[in-house]
Amino acid sequence: MTHGYRSAVPTAPSRHSHTGHRPEDHRIGRSGWLRAMVLGANDGLLSTGALLLGVDGAGASNEALVTAGVAALVAGALSMALGEYVSVSSQRDVEQADRDMEAIEIERNPEAETRELRSIYRDRGLSPELAAQVADELMAHDPLGAHLRDELGLTHEQRARPVQAALSSGAAFAVGALVPLLVAVFLDGSIVAIAAATIIGMVTLGCISAALGGASILRGAARVGIGGSIALAATYVIGSMFGTAAG
Repeated sequence: MTHGYRSAVPTAPSRHSHTGHRPEDHRIGRSGWLRAMVLGANDGLLSTGALLLGVDGAGASNEALVTAGVAALVAGALSMALGEYVSVSSQRDVEQADRDMEAIEIERNPEAETRELRSIYRDRGLSPELAAQVADELMAHDPLGAHLRDELGLTHEQRARPVQAALSSGAAFAVGALVPLLVAVFLDGSIVAIAAATIIGMVTLGCISAALGGASILRGAARVGIGGSIALAATYVIGSMFGTAAG
């Protein structure tokens, strides 16, 4: 239906606007937890799978292999969660410091901060008159939010969430590490099965993360599959050399 024209045929109500435009499903809001989960699961798959291949290459028994795998899962998941928490907490502290600094400046020098907003909007293509109008109205409505968003690029969707990042990363690592570990348990430490399961898991993860992020699925699968295969092969070779030297 176009503007200025009313159809004679009744139409079913729609949850979208009268123009039929469907709002975009932007992915930026999920970037924080998606990054943590992808990093955690990929690290769990690759580090645990590589460790198992290295230990197997060194000639360890199946019991020692499983023990090493369980230790790698627990230590890796806790380490990943703690690392994410510390890292994202530091990012949150920086954001809060900038927020506090901006709030003080707005309170002390509202005229200067208004001029700063006007300059930002002019640089983005607004006419001086419209830039002044927009800046004045935003300063009257939500000055801190306007400066955080338009001057510093800080939005609600992209704010740092340490606990969410830590839980996502730690849980994802454990899930990823379970793949090669379960193969080692139920298939008696078959290096072929461990390597295959790890590579398949990484390729699958690459496809899923690429799809969620709106990127090329083929590219996402290739970059983790090829890199992971090289890492697995290198670890096995090093383990074999160490086992031979130790023997």
